[in-house]
Amino acid sequence: MSFATATARLAGLAARALGWRPGEFWAATPAELALSLGAEEPTDAPPPTRDEIMTLIERDTHARSH
Repeated sequence: MSFATATARLAGLAARALGWRPGEFWAATPAELALSLGAEEPTDAPPPTRDEIMTLIERDTHARSH
């Protein structure tokens, strides 16, 4: 599963299960999210690469301009 797919699923789960808004989700560390959802350990999904982060930033910037 890609980082983007895992993140989208976790953001939705955090919204439904914890009542977190996007800002709260993005401000949380992976460990905080895992503990809040009752996991014993954070997921071992690989962190995004620099290129993936830049793609997400560009996509977010583009979405906000419309």
